[in-house]
Amino acid sequence: KSCQKPVDKYIEYDPVIILINAVLCKAQAYRHILFNTKINIHGKLCIFCLLCEAYLRWLQLQDSSQNTDPDDLIRYAKEWDFYRMFGIASLEQTSFLVGIFISLWWMRPEMLKTKSDFILLLKALLLSSYGKLLLIPAVIWEHDYTPLCLAFIKVFVLISNSQAIRVTLNLNRILPWLAIFFGLILENGVVCLVQKLRWDV
Repeated sequence: KSCQKPVDKYIEYDPVIILINAVLCKAQAYRHILFNTKINIHGKLCIFCLLCEAYLRWLQLQDSSQNTDPDDLIRYAKEWDFYRMFGIASLEQTSFLVGIFISLWWMRPEMLKTKSDFILLLKALLLSSYGKLLLIPAVIWEHDYTPLCLAFIKVFVLISNSQAIRVTLNLNRILPWLAIFFGLILENGVVCLVQKLRWDV
């Protein structure tokens, strides 16, 4: 108010330019989206990203494509593997987020003092996982480099998550990566536990 100029330059920018800068993981674009816009699609975006991930895993299951009986017309309606993959993806996402919250609370407890701090960080992490939407084109345009594309998508999502943590809590570059690393450890621990339970059953 004192200088009569916008502190956030993205207020004057077109939404397409803001989106391009967010895809380029610019901290100021993330700050604008998180603090100066009223975006309430984080829950829907999370569900849609989980559906994309579950669909990809469901396609990779060998037994989902082995049944080619033409008489089984409602095979896809009875396909419980997709719901199981959705549950596993949800469990992994939850463990990843819990790992981030635990590590950040352990490293900097003063940053997450109130419930609103937790909610803001959760929204930021869910919105920054928008890169998982790229799983659908990677599956549709399947080619020899699909595993490499999936690895790049994973790295892009982790970079976006790091920027979201950094912008939300106003941290340096190292602490968000430590939190993400701990989240990945917890997520992989859950993956190993789920696989062990599947083999035991």
